[in-house]
Amino acid sequence: MTSHPAYPAGQIDGHLHRFAVRAYFEDTDLSGVVYHANYLRWFERARSDFVRLLGIDQRAVNEAGEGAFAVADLTIRYAAPARLDDGVLIETTCEDLRAASCRMHQKAFREDGLLLSEARFRVGFVAPDGRPRRMPEAWRAAFKTIAIEGHS
Repeated sequence: MTSHPAYPAGQIDGHLHRFAVRAYFEDTDLSGVVYHANYLRWFERARSDFVRLLGIDQRAVNEAGEGAFAVADLTIRYAAPARLDDGVLIETTCEDLRAASCRMHQKAFREDGLLLSEARFRVGFVAPDGRPRRMPEAWRAAFKTIAIEGHS
């Protein structure tokens, strides 16, 4: 019997999800600064972890042919650079919940608390043909448990 390595996992605290990443050499340019597109990758990892911790099995629903989440729009702001070997904490909140979509706000902080970047995303549930559809009711119920009050 083999043991499984520890997999990266965040945690949900009330309405807030936290997920830690580290800036590795592959994330940086020649000057050791994290390349701007990597924030999007980190934000995606954090959102995927957030949804998984809510008990939402995206893979099963997708494989059953029901649909999947897709990013419908996003805005991103860069405030300061992360550098090689920086610890980065991604914080995610659900700001608005609709029948087929959810707005999320994400912030990336360096381990000393400096804001590096923030983004707002709208993810929509889409059918296999790409058309918007209501997300499964169990998913919506899970998001309601963490949605910021007054925004769902």
